[in-house]
Amino acid sequence: MIELLIGAVFFALMALSLVFRVAKGPSAADRMVAGDACDNLLCCAMILFSMYSGRGIYLNIALIGAFLGIIDTMLVGRYLEGSL
Repeated sequence: MIELLIGAVFFALMALSLVFRVAKGPSAADRMVAGDACDNLLCCAMILFSMYSGRGIYLNIALIGAFLGIIDTMLVGRYLEGSL
């Protein structure tokens, strides 16, 4: 069971390392990709933590975050394309 917690911490640290790219990315598209990757990693970390703790609320939060991340990526992509 401790492996799940170690994996969740690893995913959270990888997402934290992407914050630098979100803040300093050379272009808006790079920032968007880094933000999307950060969202995905945090959702994976929450799923592993949900399995570790045995509480379903973290799984629900991870699923909602994943759905909102997809919508966010589509909206920002359309904005950057110029069709929004």
